[in-house]
Amino acid sequence: MKMLLGIDVGSVSTDIAILNEEGDVLTSRYLRTKGNPIEVIKRGLGEIEKELNDKGIEPDVAAVGTTGSARYLAGVVVGADLVKNEISAHAFATIRQVPEVRTIFEIGGQDSKIILIRDKIVIDFGMNSVCAAGTGSFLDHQAERLGIDITKFGDYSLKADNPVRIAGRCTVFAESDMIHKQQMGASTEDIIGGLCEALVRNYLNNVARGKELLPPFVFQGGVSENIGIKKAFEKTLNHEVIIPKNNKIMGAIGAALLAKHDIEKNPREAAFKGFRVARTNYKTRTFYCNACPNNCEVYEIKEGNKVIARWGDICGRWSEGLKRMKKVKVNKVDP
Repeated sequence: MKMLLGIDVGSVSTDIAILNEEGDVLTSRYLRTKGNPIEVIKRGLGEIEKELNDKGIEPDVAAVGTTGSARYLAGVVVGADLVKNEISAHAFATIRQVPEVRTIFEIGGQDSKIILIRDKIVIDFGMNSVCAAGTGSFLDHQAERLGIDITKFGDYSLKADNPVRIAGRCTVFAESDMIHKQQMGASTEDIIGGLCEALVRNYLNNVARGKELLPPFVFQGGVSENIGIKKAFEKTLNHEVIIPKNNKIMGAIGAALLAKHDIEKNPREAAFKGFRVARTNYKTRTFYCNACPNNCEVYEIKEGNKVIARWGDICGRWSEGLKRMKKVKVNKVDP
């Protein structure tokens, strides 16, 4: 059975999607990266292989795309046909599901993005700075501090009678403000409701600053599972916000679809190494090149005892010594 594979490796989550040739999701995995992207990719592929085998399905992967902050590493490990930036991957998947979309809000574990689309073309985008206020990791931390299951976080916010005003510009200030409001006697529901509204204000005032926001609005990424954040967006914008199907794995879906499109445009055999990747040993290391004053930090990955890729050197002394990723078309204009 012909399939497409998309992998989106972020700092907090790793998303893997298997699609049929029509672009419908057959199965997927949403896993915590936990600082070890290679092992999580192997685990996800192993689980998917077992699931397909149990169903009697023999997969024939026709195209593989990778995206996310560890997209190059993932591409080397699995044998990707296309390595693409997150903006392109998210936009491509969303346009396919909601063709009329003009504004995409994407909030993940440690970063936030906004993508503006006009006539199915990306015309602008923005990303958060180093501050993680409003991202999934910050919400996870606050839920743990309050003793609340993160999956119930949004439900609490909907019960707020009078959401308190929280300073959402900074994680430190937001947490301090929440503690102060607790000590003053505000209810947990009103604090969480206020936090959701503060994080949306922070997002719109920073990530979306100076941008023309036009509906339809689509909200995706891990934080889009939080109904409180969705409602806060709708209250602030005074407009419906759409949560698409497969909202947590849109990057992986987009990567798979873009890889299929690229192979159709430039016909070639798929580079996928197969599900054996789940049972292959990989080792990584970092070293410094002292051949010139640049003192480049070079990254190396081995498959078994064989070096399969190096990158990080400015002059190409190490990377060009290997014909790494020769079948991978790398996007040269990543944001």
